Amino acid sequence: MAIPATQMRPGMIIKFKDDLHLVFSVEHRTPGNLRAFIQAKLRNIRTGAMFVERFRSPDPIDRVHVESIKMEFLYNDGDDYYFMDQETFEQTPLKRDTLGDAVEFLTANLQIEVSFHDGNPVGIELPTSVEMVVVETEPGIKSATASSVTKPAKMETGLVVQVPPFINEGERIKIDTAEGAYMSRA
Repeated sequence: MAIPATQMRPGMIIKFKDDLHLVFSVEHRTPGNLRAFIQAKLRNIRTGAMFVERFRSPDPIDRVHVESIKMEFLYNDGDDYYFMDQETFEQTPLKRDTLGDAVEFLTANLQIEVSFHDGNPVGIELPTSVEMVVVETEPGIKSATASSVTKPAKMETGLVVQVPPFINEGERIKIDTAEGAYMSRA
């Protein structure tokens, strides 16, 4: 099934140059007065080779249909991330290098879909947004209203997101998994 390049997400499996690739990370770039493009870091599933590829926004991306099983993220132990099948309660470990940047969005009990190709787990499908707790940021400014001013905030997973000045430590916020950007308070 073809999707526009703008709909690529970390953890997706795509067919590119007649090979299956895991989308490791996605960045929407708009350099000055040039046309916007999508820069994606891809990992070849067969060879494990990583490389960066650029796509124009309307480019059709051949998304590979893989068997998806609804799972719940349990915990990570070093580079192993454990997911549990909601029906069989069977646990499936995935390595950090298989998951890519998607690990920064994984919080305990998060419901996701794990993609299987030929019986092997090859990636995950993140929800469009996740809720996380801010663990570290500069103190909020009470009188601050929504403006273009932002400050960095560290999430419970280590992910750093730019947030408005009125966000404080301990608050739950909603984050867009495609851009890794603040959306709203949760």
